[in-house]
Amino acid sequence: MLLHTFLFASLSSALSLPSLHGATYNPAPSPLPLLIWHGLGDKFSNPGLLSIGDLAEATHPGTKVHYIRVADTPELDQRGTFFGNISAQLDDVCASLVEELGASKRGKGVRVDALGFSQGGQFLRGLVERCPAVSVRSLVTFGSQHNGIAEFQHCGTWDLLCKGAVAVVGGNAWTDTVQSSIVPAQYYREINQTTGLGSEEYLLHSHFLADINNERVLKNEVYKERMAALESFVMYVFEEDTTVVPKESGWFAEVNATSGDVTPLRERVMYNEDWLGLRELDEKGGLVLRNTTGKHMELDEEVVKKTFEEFFGPERSKVVVAEWTQWTGAKQSSWRWTWRTDL
Repeated sequence: MLLHTFLFASLSSALSLPSLHGATYNPAPSPLPLLIWHGLGDKFSNPGLLSIGDLAEATHPGTKVHYIRVADTPELDQRGTFFGNISAQLDDVCASLVEELGASKRGKGVRVDALGFSQGGQFLRGLVERCPAVSVRSLVTFGSQHNGIAEFQHCGTWDLLCKGAVAVVGGNAWTDTVQSSIVPAQYYREINQTTGLGSEEYLLHSHFLADINNERVLKNEVYKERMAALESFVMYVFEEDTTVVPKESGWFAEVNATSGDVTPLRERVMYNEDWLGLRELDEKGGLVLRNTTGKHMELDEEVVKKTFEEFFGPERSKVVVAEWTQWTGAKQSSWRWTWRTDL
């Protein structure tokens, strides 16, 4: 007992430990705000979406969740997932975040995390690249189309919004009218099957995807810098996804439409020449590719919760993340959007 007392006293003296009586209480840091952007055909008020926000708050108490919307009413927000100009929508969202988060248009941006479902994933990535009001720490996407879609989705029998959008596109995906008004057309992508690069028409006429992917000859260095500055960019692909064609687009992979051959991100020119900062991000351990069971937007609650625990919450000392991870959680329960299952 005397030896224990002596050792403790000596150690306290050597380290100049403050007394507990005079110690100052430092409250635990608050979790970062979380931006959530829903997918095609969804709306900000959907109960399934709100339940995910509730899970984020339960996982990290005090999390302030911001459900991104492109219109004030649920009905118009849902319509805006089919009809609208994505770049204009991003500008409006960025401006609204300045007000909601108390951000400065000229400052470094408010520190936040971001969670995107389906097309909401690439839209949040566009926000990362273009919106100085926010400084995103972790960007997590589920079933997104980062490398575009090779074909438009099939619409349900009574899905009039979807049918209307597809009817307008017809065979005119590259007209200015379609590229400025039909949302899915703005991340439609054709490739040169010989080179594997974007087709000439795509590079000339794409109003959104070719820009945020930095595929044109003139690169935007700001996009690259802001993507490389992420702490984590986590991309999930659903193993049984038949809605997104090709599903590997969620990992930035290239798929040859003729042969079906898949070129992983790390083997692509855009990675090797680092057009978008993804190689730099990968080299510091921040690029994470994962798969999860289920069809498009069949979310496993346990997978989502573990993801929240790992990548969201308070700011913390940087943790090195495995640079290439294939991870599937045991399926315990899942969410499906109640109005349709093909989103």
